[in-house]
Amino acid sequence: MAHCPQPPRTEQLGLTGRLPSGVLTLERQAQRAYQQMQVQGSDLAKNVYLEQLHDRNETLYFKVLADHLAELLPIVYDPTVGEAIQKYSHEYRRPRGIFLSISQPDDMEKAFATLQLGPEDVDLIVCTDAEEILGIGDWGVGGIQISVGKLAVYTAAAGIDPRRVVAVSLDVGTDRTSLLEDPLYLGNRHPRVRGPDYDAFIEKYLETASSTFPDALLHFEDFGPSNARRILEQYGDRYRIFNDDMQGTGAITLAAALSAVKVTGLRMRDQKLVVFGAGTAGVGIADQLRDAMIRDGADPHQAAAQVWLIDKQGLLTRDMTDLRDFQQPYAREPSQVTDWARSNGAISLPETVRRIKPTILLGTSTMHGAFTREVVEAMSQGTERPIILPISNPTSRIEAMPADVLAWSRGKALVATGIPVPPVEHDGVTYQIGQANNALLYPGLGLGTIVSGASQVTAGMLLAAAQAVANQVDPSAPGASLLPPVDNLRESSAITATAVVEAALDDGVATSKPADTAEAVRKAMWQPVYSDGAAA
Repeated sequence: MAHCPQPPRTEQLGLTGRLPSGVLTLERQAQRAYQQMQVQGSDLAKNVYLEQLHDRNETLYFKVLADHLAELLPIVYDPTVGEAIQKYSHEYRRPRGIFLSISQPDDMEKAFATLQLGPEDVDLIVCTDAEEILGIGDWGVGGIQISVGKLAVYTAAAGIDPRRVVAVSLDVGTDRTSLLEDPLYLGNRHPRVRGPDYDAFIEKYLETASSTFPDALLHFEDFGPSNARRILEQYGDRYRIFNDDMQGTGAITLAAALSAVKVTGLRMRDQKLVVFGAGTAGVGIADQLRDAMIRDGADPHQAAAQVWLIDKQGLLTRDMTDLRDFQQPYAREPSQVTDWARSNGAISLPETVRRIKPTILLGTSTMHGAFTREVVEAMSQGTERPIILPISNPTSRIEAMPADVLAWSRGKALVATGIPVPPVEHDGVTYQIGQANNALLYPGLGLGTIVSGASQVTAGMLLAAAQAVANQVDPSAPGASLLPPVDNLRESSAITATAVVEAALDDGVATSKPADTAEAVRKAMWQPVYSDGAAA
């Protein structure tokens, strides 16, 4: 056991003579733990070390994490958590969280009861069915680590009390053969359950979690694209749900766009958007940009008409038989594009950019190099300051590297990416490349939802979060970033949370109305400190 900052109560604890004499402050303990972490041989080893520290001493774990948040975010979350998930069953030491199995749906209440927490004791639950983990796909029960990692970021970045959160694995099986054949795999050994049985399981989870902990925000993470959108649309107005892959990614990308719009001088309602990669993530972002256009005064029909989707089959048109339901509102009438050039029957990205002269180009395709010189030059010819957002990750999947975008646009493009990118030198100017990192947004959004007691996460709350993030930078200087860095996330999250509380009040979904919103947010933020007299 580590020492506490107060004189040790060794006799009361039956530890006389069992500990060294020295007493270290929390700060010194954090210094030692950080040094121990640094000498680990790999990022995965650092992740495992930190998880073991988390098990031993939660306060010390979060002190280390908060003190080195920018450095350790990639260790406790993306990308290292992906490797930890893949090796979960082999690196397993002790469970963290609640494991709910589709083969035992009636055990949900009993599982939550083992936490021995009352109805008002939980603020946040992060669940995953692990079908679409980061960029690595289906990893079954190992996905619990994504829930654990997400909660760690919520606490480190926004001060959400770690004693009032729960990580959940929804184990519905896995389609990964290597897991099913692995004798050490810890999850259900059958293919993923789909259809009515899956839907019933999700509905039962929502009913049970919300009735057991009625004040909790229910965060969904890394579900398969079709399930993610369907769950959000079906239950978003009945439960306090948030899906970071759709709503968080959309809001942080919107923040980058709002920041860029300040430079272009063209109102949000007048933007023209091309989305390259029209899956759930791409269309989810398009939805939020469309909503921002509407809030800025655009007619809803016109706002939708200013969004163009391109997927594997080229520009999406209404006569295509394989359109997904969420793509249909943005599909173009075939009569609009009868004279457009086609390649193998498809209308390409370069042709679309040349024809419509978009102001924003968004990449969510995971097609490395898709934003070619031809595309970037066409964007630059069509608008004075093109907003180009290649947010696919990792680096091997990004649509274009910022250095190329800036060179091909002659420094005119306003760029943000989904990966961390070092500053780029071009024509005597140093360009800071903002990262559309969800951690800049969802912790503050979650904290604001908790402080306001919002019954739903509304479009207004998401927009307020995006605006709050965008307002934390001045993009007007040459080479300025469109987004803030992650170095001071706690302060950033407090600003975002305050804006979210105000939006919840404006939208009529808040159940708590603090006299001083900013003060209420700061008081709600848990700090990694030892309580008086507590043993460390």
